[in-house]
Amino acid sequence: MKSTATSVEHYINEITLERKEGIEKLRAIILENLPNGFEEGMSYGMIGYYVPHRIYPPGYHCNSKLPLPFMSFANQKNSINFYHMELYVNPDLYQLVC
Repeated sequence: MKSTATSVEHYINEITLERKEGIEKLRAIILENLPNGFEEGMSYGMIGYYVPHRIYPPGYHCNSKLPLPFMSFANQKNSINFYHMELYVNPDLYQLVC
C-alpha cells in the first residue's frame, strides 16, 4: 500500500484510527532517539529517516539523488512494517551486501 502523501502529517492523516495510535507512538519513540543530523520525511511512500545531502552529499548508492536512508516504517494492509538499513553502520555487513 504505497502512499502518495507528500508530508509525514499527510501520511498520518490517511491512516485509519485503529492504526494511527500505533504509528504515532512509533514515530514519537524514533524522534526521541534519532541521532543528531538525521531528518524525517517521506521516502519510498513511507515515513523515512535519512542522512540529508548537506551531511552526506553522495546520497544513496543506488540513486544518488536520494538521501542516504537509515530507517522507515509503513502502514501496510495487515501490519505496521519497520525497515532499518543497518548495513551502513556495520562495514563488514555492508561489504557482504555490496
